Amino acid sequence: MTVLIIAAILLALFVISSCMLAHYGVHIKRQSFEYALNWQREHYDISFYDPLEKVDYKIAGFDGYVLPVQLLKNPVPTDKYIIISHGHTDNHYGMLKYAKMYLDFGFNVIIYDLRAHGENKKTICTFSIRESKDLYELIKDTRRRYPGLKVLGLHGESLGGATTIAVLKYAPEVDFVVDDCGFADIISVMQGGLKAMHIPPFMVYPASVCARIMYGYSFKDMRPIDALKDNKVPILFIHGAEDTYILPSHSERMSRETKGYSEVHLIPGAAHAESILTDPESYRKYVEEFLRHGDGSSVWF
Repeated sequence: MTVLIIAAILLALFVISSCMLAHYGVHIKRQSFEYALNWQREHYDISFYDPLEKVDYKIAGFDGYVLPVQLLKNPVPTDKYIIISHGHTDNHYGMLKYAKMYLDFGFNVIIYDLRAHGENKKTICTFSIRESKDLYELIKDTRRRYPGLKVLGLHGESLGGATTIAVLKYAPEVDFVVDDCGFADIISVMQGGLKAMHIPPFMVYPASVCARIMYGYSFKDMRPIDALKDNKVPILFIHGAEDTYILPSHSERMSRETKGYSEVHLIPGAAHAESILTDPESYRKYVEEFLRHGDGSSVWF
């Protein structure tokens, strides 16, 4: 009887621990706008932002979830647009480090807060599943809202990069994608995080089962790489060579998986989501060359 009691207690602790990991995984601690904006000011020049003409509006994302969007109008009239998706816990201010580059390249820039981020309604993070459906709605809204649009590209960082890859599953009407340090699958990222916290990496699997039961989404299904099986949209992958959070191998795997044109560039010395800060000249050069030459048949510069 004692053995059965101990076994029951251990099983209960195992289940509780797995459910706690699932809860921890899908609920984020979002950054405030003030913190995000101050961080940007401390790390690079964002003086270009305030003088820009901006248009704020809201769209209905997947399942009617409301997303705030901001258009940064290029001072020079243009029919080219880029939608930039931010990373985990961040908000639209975090994407200003890419906005200036695209403004210089002649694009209007669209930034927004992913669901559960910024001041959005509280909900869970599904690591590209619902987020990519939101982005798909934003893409369609952008094409309707700006009928003179001639070129539409996507750029994403980390979770935003994964979301930008995952949306390709729906064959959106976009011309190109730039993915900065996005993940191919969330399971391997979580395993690395658990290992760093001295938690057995295999715990991600029972946590995935708990996530499915508790929230309707399994970590095993959060695989942006699966969206690339039939993809023909050209993709530029950029990744920090010293990224220990989302390993560069994620970008390399996705580049091999896509059926369309792709490039992979690793930035020496760059940690996670720091490539454009570590080597802005190389970063800008890779993006500019990609936009100028496209996939050999298309040019978006």
